[in-house]
Amino acid sequence: MKRIKTLAALAIVVLLAPLTASADSQAASRLAQLLEPLKTYEASFEQLILDGSGNRLQRTEGRMWLSRPGRFRWEVNEPYRQTVVSDGEKIYLHDPDLEQVSIQPLDTRVTHTPALLLSGSADALTENYRVSRAQQGAAETFTLVPTTPDTLFESLKLTFHGETFDALQMLDSTGQETKISFDEVNINPSLDDSRFAFEIPEGADVIREG
Repeated sequence: MKRIKTLAALAIVVLLAPLTASADSQAASRLAQLLEPLKTYEASFEQLILDGSGNRLQRTEGRMWLSRPGRFRWEVNEPYRQTVVSDGEKIYLHDPDLEQVSIQPLDTRVTHTPALLLSGSADALTENYRVSRAQQGAAETFTLVPTTPDTLFESLKLTFHGETFDALQMLDSTGQETKISFDEVNINPSLDDSRFAFEIPEGADVIREG
């Protein structure tokens, strides 16, 4: 199976973006209300990647940790190991099977990389995305559509049950869809700073970008 890079690991930290809603946007205001209390977040995840016809291309599972502003750790355990770490300044993508580490700066230009919204300004979300809301029972789903063309996705959906963020869907320009569901959610746990530090393994091939 062709290996698919974990772009979703970058997209999902949008949930920790600091956010100020515009006065006339009830959807963005409600999303801000749900997101603002989240300072740290820990959960296990299952990720499905589907092609434009709905056929499954890949299924992965693992665990993630987030801490605002700017820090996260995303570990894929199956079927291919992969780790993505942001220490607030740089992002490290480690592929242990290939013995390769890619390093890039944490880009504060939130219109380019959705994952990095959390390091943007307080009103970055409403400045760069149109936000809409739908509710079905206890589930609230917020759809974010970029207002600029230079992004990695066409739309991003965040789903909450009650006050708990537990699912994400991302659609890119090719029609490929990424679906992530979260379990064993722990909101605002105490996370050690070492969780977001990355030490380059000896002998790894290092690729520096930017």
